[in-house]
Amino acid sequence: MLEEAPFHAALAEAPPETRAVWARTDDGKRIRLAIAEAESPEGTVLLFPGRTEYVEKYGRTAADLTAAGFSVMAVDWRGQGLSDRLLPDARTGHVDLFADYQRDVAAAVAAAEELGLPRPWHLLAHSMGGCIGLRALTEGLEVASAVFTGPMWGISISTAMRPAAWALSWSGARFGLGHLTAPGTKPESYVVTESFESNLLTRDTEMYAYMRRQVTEVPELALGGPSLRWLNEALVECRELAQLPAPDLPCLTFLGTNERIVDTARIETRMARWPGGRLVHVDGGEHEVLMDDPKTRAEVLSEIVAHFRGTQHRDEEAARA
Repeated sequence: MLEEAPFHAALAEAPPETRAVWARTDDGKRIRLAIAEAESPEGTVLLFPGRTEYVEKYGRTAADLTAAGFSVMAVDWRGQGLSDRLLPDARTGHVDLFADYQRDVAAAVAAAEELGLPRPWHLLAHSMGGCIGLRALTEGLEVASAVFTGPMWGISISTAMRPAAWALSWSGARFGLGHLTAPGTKPESYVVTESFESNLLTRDTEMYAYMRRQVTEVPELALGGPSLRWLNEALVECRELAQLPAPDLPCLTFLGTNERIVDTARIETRMARWPGGRLVHVDGGEHEVLMDDPKTRAEVLSEIVAHFRGTQHRDEEAARA
């Protein structure tokens, strides 16, 4: 049974009727879902945020999508947002097993069914959400199409540092130190500690202020660096996913040409062998193209909506044939 959950509407700048609910996973974790319904929906977008993120951060994106005719359901993954945190130090991004995120996906899908969110469903996934989303697609997530932005199909680590990242995260996770924050990261939120001038997320000062304002005014939303356990689980998951074929559904992926957080080579390789897939390079874009300047955001959202609608039209034509 779904229960009402808090949602910070003013900070999110989401559609007025947006609401949030608690859902329970099959291992007993409480996760938060936010739902924004369009007036005459053409379908529903399942929005999978990245690491450190939370549903309020996508309030403006939800407003754009509902205005275009698509309902939206976004997820707070376990260990972040207002969903159950997993360590005594709630600031550390952690997961016991990367496969546990699929339990969150299953709970979100069950909630979407219970709420009667209109089909067809589409996936919109960012960064870590792109990793979770790709795995969900390979395991049969029933969506008509997928869109990824800066997907974490690999983590950007220098060649020199990669062996150390593997060794340190592996040993830490297995010798009782997996809860410790990965070296080079901080327990505080990135957008609070990093200046706009040196940030790797967006080129837009107003969007950076929007993100910073949210975690400053509601500190419970903030999350710091990942744990050694999370890092090892993420490295293993990305390696395994790289060996799998592309799912059989239309896919559109956006990649900023100034991307410095995820492994761009993994994205290029994946999309080059995705039948019917298309990779769009966002000139000068950073990691979060949905949090870029107004012109870029408008262009990206326009392509996303066209992709969703084009998929539906193809399905309708196939059904009539």
